Amino acid sequence: MPVALNPALNAVLEQAYPGARAQLKRRILLGALACFNEHGIEPTTIDMLKERCDASVGNLYHHFGSKEGLVAALFFSAMDAHAVLTDEAFSQATSLREGVVALVHAYVDWVTAQPELARFMFQARASVAKGPHGQELRQRNRLRGKALVAWFAEPERQAGLREWPAELLMSLIIGQAENYCRAWLSGRVKTSPQQYRDMLAEAAWCSVARPVA
Repeated sequence: MPVALNPALNAVLEQAYPGARAQLKRRILLGALACFNEHGIEPTTIDMLKERCDASVGNLYHHFGSKEGLVAALFFSAMDAHAVLTDEAFSQATSLREGVVALVHAYVDWVTAQPELARFMFQARASVAKGPHGQELRQRNRLRGKALVAWFAEPERQAGLREWPAELLMSLIIGQAENYCRAWLSGRVKTSPQQYRDMLAEAAWCSVARPVA
């Protein structure tokens, strides 16, 4: 079954696999995303992927090695694109509050701009973590988390934070937005996270900011 062109998704895959020579890879990833979101990762078979991606089994294994490799390639492509958006917003923050707001805004913007990828990432994270690419995911998360925590640990910023454990920081900042975005992606709530973007950022700030005496 041919895969309909989605410009937003195609842009993410072009970033990960640029150029004409990678066109087949991008087509496979785009078809796999639709298949995983429709059927789930575990129930999806190689034959189902072959039909949806309009590619041979040989193509699938040649480019990605296995179904797990295909899941990981798609997951890391989405993860990298999300990081680019976050870094662009975060780099403009000049104060502690602006940094918190930038992280929440970037998260909401990513999910609402790329709902198919966000939906996939939620279901795929555990699969990647437990699979052959789990070590790569843990390393990426450590490096990412270390850089963000270091920014917040600067003395002038640290002074404005509650004395919560450092390992809680990102959960407190992103957790509320993530919870609402999950509900929106699953259809449990109808209002777009964009409508609550500033409220979610304010809630995050209240969670981590040191109370004014």
